[in-house]
Amino acid sequence: MKAISLFSGGLDSQLAIRMIARQGIEVIGVCFQTPFFGNSPGIIDSADRLGIRLDVLDISQEYIKDILLNPRYGYGKNFNPCIDCHGFMLHKAGDHMKEVGASFLVTGEVLGQRPMSQNKSSLALVEKLSGYPGLIVRPLSGKLLSATIPEQEGWIDREQLLDISGRGRTRQIALAEELGIVDYPSPAGGCLLTEPGFARRLKSLLQYRQIPNWSDTELLKVGRHFYLEGALLVVGRNHSENERLKHTALPGDIMIKMAERPGPTGLLRRLTPSQADISHAAAIVARYSDAKNLPQADAKLLDHEGRLLSHLTVIPLSPDLTPTMV
Repeated sequence: MKAISLFSGGLDSQLAIRMIARQGIEVIGVCFQTPFFGNSPGIIDSADRLGIRLDVLDISQEYIKDILLNPRYGYGKNFNPCIDCHGFMLHKAGDHMKEVGASFLVTGEVLGQRPMSQNKSSLALVEKLSGYPGLIVRPLSGKLLSATIPEQEGWIDREQLLDISGRGRTRQIALAEELGIVDYPSPAGGCLLTEPGFARRLKSLLQYRQIPNWSDTELLKVGRHFYLEGALLVVGRNHSENERLKHTALPGDIMIKMAERPGPTGLLRRLTPSQADISHAAAIVARYSDAKNLPQADAKLLDHEGRLLSHLTVIPLSPDLTPTMV
């Protein structure tokens, strides 16, 4: 018999898999990727150490259109549609379960670990949204929840499930030692939609983009952001971000660099049909360069592949005239 387990690479998901696997069930991990979560470093290594197959599924477009922009149960503190998100992932996992011939689903959720999205009523609502009621096993808190079909049918032994609840991790850490799990990340949110700064940037972008593309969402993760007359200017804060901007640029974007002084790379992206104020953008980039105290600076305008378009002389903006960052 096989089961599909949502897998983040974190401690709880590793424990859930080990608990089900030791009952003689083959467990296949599934990781869903979007621009906002699912790209945890080391997740493949974690699956290898557990000895499980890991299927990575990109659900970006469907997630943005159907969940992020239209959540039935609203958002959390920031831009995180947690109830709809959990239900959607379990629905996709259930579809994958049928494709690979598995019989039930597993998650590492712990009752009460997140007060708003992991209480009993929320877990029941998520199960309803998934379309697979009765087939979702939560081994870490199973004894505190109603018996699932796998327990009722004798596929797994309910007595081998646990009754963990709350935000503490003492019991999980002890269980990890018992099960030989020694490498796991520190607990973290893992979802950019829960971060206030990222959520604020995404809300601003959605005023211009009905459905953001991959490059739009990657831009949200780097640099200083300024909106200028229907255009977005992103200014790198260090060499790594400057390089990321170069790799994120699309046809039609204008890259801005100082010609004679060290400084950041700016990426100007038009979001409306109107002409963007290129001089204004170049003056902002100059403000963050070594030319910031000069009476004027020479800026290079490049296309998305780094080819020179033109030169432009600007007066670096003073801090009090620089637009507010998003």
